[in-house]
Amino acid sequence: MASELGRTIIFTLLLTLLLSFGQSVADVINIHIVPHTHDDVGWLKTVDQYYSGTNRSIDPAGVKYILDSVISELQKDSRRTFIYVEIAFFYRWWTEQSSETKEIVKKLVANKQLEFVNAGWCMNDEASTDYNAIIDQMSEGLRFVEENFGKEARPRTAWHIDPFGHSSEQAALFAKMGYDGFFFARIDYQDKEMRQQEKRLEMIWRGSPNNLGKESDIFTGVLYYHYSPPPGMCFDISCEDDLVVDNEALFTYNLEYKLQQFIEDAKNQNQHYRTKNVMFTMGSDFQWEDAHIWYDSLDKIIDNLNKKYPDQFHLFYSTPTRYIEAVHSANLTWQVKTDDFFPYADCPFCYWTGYFTSRPALKGYVRTMNSFLQTCKHMEVFSDGPPKNATSDKLAKAMGVAQHHDAVSGTEKQHVADDYAMRLHIGEIECRNVVNYSLNKLVDKSGSSQVNWEFCEYVNISVCPASESNSFDVLIYNPLARNQSTVITVPVQSSKVSVFSPTGSTVVYDIVPVSNATKNVRRSRGTAQYNVVFEAMLPPLGFATYFVRPSSSF
Repeated sequence: MASELGRTIIFTLLLTLLLSFGQSVADVINIHIVPHTHDDVGWLKTVDQYYSGTNRSIDPAGVKYILDSVISELQKDSRRTFIYVEIAFFYRWWTEQSSETKEIVKKLVANKQLEFVNAGWCMNDEASTDYNAIIDQMSEGLRFVEENFGKEARPRTAWHIDPFGHSSEQAALFAKMGYDGFFFARIDYQDKEMRQQEKRLEMIWRGSPNNLGKESDIFTGVLYYHYSPPPGMCFDISCEDDLVVDNEALFTYNLEYKLQQFIEDAKNQNQHYRTKNVMFTMGSDFQWEDAHIWYDSLDKIIDNLNKKYPDQFHLFYSTPTRYIEAVHSANLTWQVKTDDFFPYADCPFCYWTGYFTSRPALKGYVRTMNSFLQTCKHMEVFSDGPPKNATSDKLAKAMGVAQHHDAVSGTEKQHVADDYAMRLHIGEIECRNVVNYSLNKLVDKSGSSQVNWEFCEYVNISVCPASESNSFDVLIYNPLARNQSTVITVPVQSSKVSVFSPTGSTVVYDIVPVSNATKNVRRSRGTAQYNVVFEAMLPPLGFATYFVRPSSSF
């Protein structure tokens, strides 16, 4: 009898410790409560409007106040957790904080209460982005996390809960970046229904089966309730669900009802997954501006459900990383997926595919700036650092924001698209100063002469003031690590010009008159009557200068 009592005491003590530290318990349904907010880096409002809470006639959301509220509430109970994703917002908030607040946040991160998940500059689109731009924006966010919170804070979980379909290339990138798992919400409604029935909402995704093989494997999970709380359990100030009332003296007492509702939600979700772990995503778009309301209701549910049903359920604050660890401990073998989750449809004939081509001008500008950003970064390295008044940082951050799944995708409002373009242009201008500075150092290593290199950004409509003199130099940079030949088109006033290579030899060229249609488009912005077209041969990671002169003078 004493021996049995001893085992009971030991088990009770162990269970108490597990509950305190938020770990899974065997033989019961473990309900991982994951407090989160999904903060679009621009959509109905611009990124800065969303951060500051301005332009409230469109949406009252203010990310600044979400972070203020969450950090305050996390300090009140060491059990509480919260995950954060979009570093473009967190960076803005971080730069406004006092040294005392920064130390508090660092302790919360070290204690695993505040966990960075995904942690790119944004949550990027997966259909209209370039892999190079994805890597850059992820690097921008991950670098911020490591520089301010150390390597231990590096996220282990990828979190793409809102992009409109998912690419195997994205899965391969996340695997190579070292993430342990990948969670998202939006897959085709028929695919999700079938996966629910067959308990295949979790899998191993092999993003690059033909090239990287198992190196591209990543554990992948489809969230059950989209990325929202279970029905009836949204405790945000923007929601209409009742908060939890545990005071039996009040006519509004509803604790028992809420507990039963929570239990039913957990049972319903668990029957579609293979382990005894379920993740409840407690939050949604721009929620948690009043974190006290959320934590107050969740604390009551956690404390009372664990007390009343210890042999059936274990409910605790968690994170996606802890969830992955719990699922991994089940030691199961998972089905391997090798293709995309495209196209995405959320109902019959409701395919989210128009954004593949919407806002083509913005898509083109983002592509062009992606290329120019690489050139800008190269020039910073080649010239041993940027000039004092310009760096690639503004363009890198603007490009990071532009990869957002409501940016380059084209699903944002017009004034938001204008804001993205303006940010890219500001970054582009600063990078031009970097390139000008670096080229002068590279072309004239003695530094005796300074040339103000002009960028011809409207050659598509035959406009380039620098080339209309008929006597000019064309410097062309190759950002690729291999030899490249490319066709160059430059507007000129006269058809009587010649083109010469870097060595002075004559280059074959063609003269093409500017069409009337082009003249109508450019109107008074240029007067060139012809375009000179020639092939340029470029060295790897290097430049070549070609010379255009009047035919009689070279």
